[in-house]
Amino acid sequence: MMYYFALLGLALSIFCTLAVRRVAGKVDVLDRPDVERKFHDRPVPLLGGVALFIAWWVSVGYLVFAQPVYGIEIIKDKLFAAFIASLIILVVGVADDIRGVAPRWRFLAIALCALIAVTFGIGLDKITNPFGGVVPLSTLFGNALVFVWLIGIMFTTKISDGLDGLSTGVVLIGSLMIFFLSRAGKFYQPNVALLSLMFAAVCLGFLIFNFHSASIFLGESGSLFIGFILGVLAIISGSKLAITFLVIFVPALDIARVVYERWRAHEPLFRGDRRHLHYRLRDIGLSERAVVLVFYFLAAVFGSLGLLLPSGQKLVVIIIAVLGIAAVSVRLPKINRSYEKNK
Repeated sequence: MMYYFALLGLALSIFCTLAVRRVAGKVDVLDRPDVERKFHDRPVPLLGGVALFIAWWVSVGYLVFAQPVYGIEIIKDKLFAAFIASLIILVVGVADDIRGVAPRWRFLAIALCALIAVTFGIGLDKITNPFGGVVPLSTLFGNALVFVWLIGIMFTTKISDGLDGLSTGVVLIGSLMIFFLSRAGKFYQPNVALLSLMFAAVCLGFLIFNFHSASIFLGESGSLFIGFILGVLAIISGSKLAITFLVIFVPALDIARVVYERWRAHEPLFRGDRRHLHYRLRDIGLSERAVVLVFYFLAAVFGSLGLLLPSGQKLVVIIIAVLGIAAVSVRLPKINRSYEKNK
């Protein structure tokens, strides 16, 4: 029956994406190319977040109210909190896609979204100790950790949405990893497994049209929405933050590196530029599809390691990956300059 609900999410996502793409084109809500960071050669409809929001929450609503199975009623209150919080993200994101919203108001909306989720029960009371056992958390510290986690993952998916299908595909992989872990005997949570599989299916339905060359973009609403839902699934799945973090690890670390470089240079921290890893890989001659597939591969590899390795070894993998990405980040600008000279 899990796969029946996944097919429902997939079908709804395809239908909603086609409908929203048509509407966005008619009302002229389009992303127009520039010469700096947008590689598409024609205006592309935005508002992908609307399609994802409708497909996801209609699927979840049908599951909760029409066919409650696998203990889904146990987390019904958490899902309602996630719905209200994501609705705020959708409204602000759509406003930004249509008319533009000042960065401070966008940040306040993201913070409010995370705060609502925490206030209405999406929290942590313990985390896994990398060296064995668990670490209990106070309510205050657990809520603060969830607040930071949700904001961080939303910014990661938002800023990573620089190439066709990049954020959508990585989030899809993250959802599948939570599904596999929630199906494992040790962590068996069929309700979360079902939700994760459904969300992966919803992302897949959108990715069909979002992969290069995309005929619709996530927009602000979509890039924030998919990050928020993935972050919530990681929390309600029994604090599976480690495996989710490993999936988004490369883009998250890249964002941290770029922010640090801007801070050192006394530049605006969140100004768009071409310092991100996916742009630098493009600048050395890799195609857009190739760069996106590299990120998919890394997300799948790190996620699989998260599934297979015990907690202590996951920490070792993270440390090695940090050193590896740091080395690549140092080397890539030199390769970029050499490539430009030889063009």
